[in-house]
Amino acid sequence: MTKIVKVKTGSKFEEIASYSRLVMVDNMIYVSNSAGRNPETQEIPEDVIEQTEQVFNNIERALAAVDATLADVIVSRVFIQDPAHIHDVMGFIGTKFRGVNPASTATCPPLGSMTYKVEIEVTAYRGASKADVQEITIS
Repeated sequence: MTKIVKVKTGSKFEEIASYSRLVMVDNMIYVSNSAGRNPETQEIPEDVIEQTEQVFNNIERALAAVDATLADVIVSRVFIQDPAHIHDVMGFIGTKFRGVNPASTATCPPLGSMTYKVEIEVTAYRGASKADVQEITIS
């Protein structure tokens, strides 16, 4: 039988929009688009890299709730408000995903508020970090 786990963080936005921070279906894990709001203080750093670091803290916390880590991430989608920040943000993300190398998309759409400088959504597979990985270079 399929097992589904839904993780909530207590965010008012999860209640308003009726969504979960994370949904796991068997070993597939879907983490909702996450912003850089600190869940304890409700503050959002002004600096784009500090926001990105908080986004990762939020994602890692959600993944840990289902016994997974960033090393289990297989897809990332990165939304950056200002195209001028793309190189800095993607450089920081590269340090978080070094050796994991998920499929990734980065785009610069308007976000829900100008306060948000970066948001990230990930898909993970619990146990991917322990899988036999084959890398193929085609160029």
